[in-house]
Amino acid sequence: MCAFKMPAAKSTARAAFRFALLAAVAAGLPACNAMSRVSDIGSAPELTKIKDPQAQPGYQPVSLPMPTPLPTERNPNSLWRTGAKAFFKDQRASKVGDLLTVDIQINDQAQMNNQTTRTRGNSEKAGMPSLFGFEGKALQRALPDGVNAGSLLDLNSSTSNDGKGAINRKEQITLKVAALVTQSLPNGNMVIQGRQEVRVNYEVRDLIITGVIRPEDITAQNTISYEKVAEARISYGGRGQITDVQQPRYGQQLFDIIMPF
Repeated sequence: MCAFKMPAAKSTARAAFRFALLAAVAAGLPACNAMSRVSDIGSAPELTKIKDPQAQPGYQPVSLPMPTPLPTERNPNSLWRTGAKAFFKDQRASKVGDLLTVDIQINDQAQMNNQTTRTRGNSEKAGMPSLFGFEGKALQRALPDGVNAGSLLDLNSSTSNDGKGAINRKEQITLKVAALVTQSLPNGNMVIQGRQEVRVNYEVRDLIITGVIRPEDITAQNTISYEKVAEARISYGGRGQITDVQQPRYGQQLFDIIMPF
């Protein structure tokens, strides 16, 4: 059985083509974003247009386990309404489209110190000082020059490992943002989503919050604290010239991804 061997020139050409294709794909990744950034030179970043959150491509309705719904008792002759907390109309958010204020006060701090030290030593020694009387000149002549029959094997090994790790993190955010009720769940809980953009010169600060809340946690001032928002997703960042300077260039980011060492 004979094996087909590709000529060296054809193999080199195919390797060069693959490298060129890989380089073209890598260069095309940031092409669209780069073109849009070039077209925005000299102008401030545009703010995102207000859109229906349910019409967004990435929007997904929330589905959570719900309790068995209970029938509502109605008393026509009573001023009290089932589920109400006052005789007067409640001004708090209660249905899709209502607004409420989310109070975000994050002050987290974490410290951790770890240290591990491990040392191990091994020693093995074997020889042949006696071998049925042949340990004399006959055995010594059979061994290479310079080898002592009484010390044929002598092994020593030592292992030492010292590891240290430290974490010192502190995060502090104090914000307030208005959120929109986008969905009402069967058990009365509500899904909220809020987004706020502020542009200062050529930098845009972007704040996004989404999650699930209980109507009981909304205060009389129509506000709710962030720690009472279940499945909370809070994003606080920016975009603009300052943010671009703080980010590594596309080539450096690609090099960091594909470089194995």
